[in-house]
Amino acid sequence: MELVVRKNDLLRELQLFQGIVERNNTIPVLANVLMEAEGEELRFLATDLQVALRSQCAASVAKGGKLTLPAKKLFEIIRVLPETEIRIQQDKSGVRVAADRFDSRMQAMPAEDFPTLPHPAGAPVLALPAVTFGQMIARTQFATTSDDTRYFLNGVLLVAGEGHFSLVATDGHRLSLVRAERAGEAPAEEVRVILPKKTVAELGRLLLDFEGDVLYERQENHLFFKVGDRVLISRMIEAQFPAFERVVPKGNDKVIEFERERLANALKRVGQLSPERSRAVKFAIEEGKVEVSSSSPEFGEATETILVDDYKGNPLQIGFNGQYVLQFLDVVGTDKVALELKDEVSQAVMRPVGQDGFSYTYVLMPMRF
Repeated sequence: MELVVRKNDLLRELQLFQGIVERNNTIPVLANVLMEAEGEELRFLATDLQVALRSQCAASVAKGGKLTLPAKKLFEIIRVLPETEIRIQQDKSGVRVAADRFDSRMQAMPAEDFPTLPHPAGAPVLALPAVTFGQMIARTQFATTSDDTRYFLNGVLLVAGEGHFSLVATDGHRLSLVRAERAGEAPAEEVRVILPKKTVAELGRLLLDFEGDVLYERQENHLFFKVGDRVLISRMIEAQFPAFERVVPKGNDKVIEFERERLANALKRVGQLSPERSRAVKFAIEEGKVEVSSSSPEFGEATETILVDDYKGNPLQIGFNGQYVLQFLDVVGTDKVALELKDEVSQAVMRPVGQDGFSYTYVLMPMRF
């Protein structure tokens, strides 16, 4: 292999692989990125056997070929090189990576050792608007669990039918649901798949600078997301996701609106003295105000009062995990949020006020004091 490639082109692609490759993998070649040079193109592939990414960039190829190089070390080298052309050349003693007056030699592993991965058949069943899809990922991925005993909650559910699609995540204590409209043909049957959390995180990164449609395709237990010239490949979580529709309460008739930043700042201050394990905070709601408080035997107690205009009901006290509320406030994207309640023991709902483009529902289980 012998080629010349622009630093920025190479760096942009290598950066996308950093969350996929595993340094401590028991299969050494999985710490590498597979690079294949042909014609005017340099193609890349990296995987941890659960998630994989294919991408490409323009290059001037003098001699084609395949090789694998350590993905993280190559990225670190390219990142600190000057803005110029990078020369990559393979010979019997290794792989030369050079630019301007810089010269280095890296050890490659045989391309034949790299696992073979499937390609999409080119028959996508869904086209999802990338900007909306990325916003929906940001509003759901944090609500997954890390509990391996409930692996079916270790991902985000994608549901898509005629004219709409949704993302849902839950850890059993809260649920995040985002639903949006979409154009294009309806799938032959409803799409309902659980995307692993790492897949969702990598998709979110791919969508940051992309404004077209994401093309989705499935082959047996592999999922494909085509984002421009890049393809994310993922194994699906083969399990039954909970019936989330039953979790969303219908009769929450008490509604309080908050300034998002005001509520977030109060929770951050009060939360300093909340119990470290439960992060419990109490909302004492009465006409004209909400008192947010916390207490713990180890640290003490704290209280902050927020004035509200719209609550006219009977006094009500309810507890939440303050960290869960803050995570919603960090991603909601509106200046105001609404808290919808029924009583002290039923699920509460938080929603954005004035949100355009999609609907967002965040369900919280109350905590007992």
